[in-house]
Amino acid sequence: MLVPYGEPSHRTLERDPGAEVRLTMCEYAISADARFGVSRIEIDRGGPAYTVDTLRELRERAPEDDLVLLIGGDQAAALASWREPEEVMSLATLGVAERDEWRREEIAERLGTLCEPDRIEFFEMPRIEVSSTMIRTRAAAGRPIRYLVPDKVANFIGAQSLYGASAPVAAP
Repeated sequence: MLVPYGEPSHRTLERDPGAEVRLTMCEYAISADARFGVSRIEIDRGGPAYTVDTLRELRERAPEDDLVLLIGGDQAAALASWREPEEVMSLATLGVAERDEWRREEIAERLGTLCEPDRIEFFEMPRIEVSSTMIRTRAAAGRPIRYLVPDKVANFIGAQSLYGASAPVAAP
């Protein structure tokens, strides 16, 4: 389940197209795969988005579901600085993408007593050097973003001139 934020609690994006546009891009990104869904939960709640609030609401809506929060090793290592990190860990298992710079031993040390070890599932995946900042920068420069995002998303960004895109950013 992809959950686009409504109002970020921790940063402001330049040229932010707004919550509804981010929602549309998430819907386009997953439209070809029925295994995925998109939730408006943070957009509809209003106010700054905090993971703990989202997890609480998801738990209330479907108490029988097993929640797994997928995050990178860097975010797992910083979890102690999040709002109510113990509650985050009690509501969801962490699915952590282990990276070269953040290995499971270092992450476990950083998390300390926040949670039991069985509340963290590490997984490996190839590192793909694609970031949202890079996508926005390329779009603004009129450079292609095809293969960096799904074609439907790239076409939407170009058609809507998002992030300052002034030319098509995907091949037809």
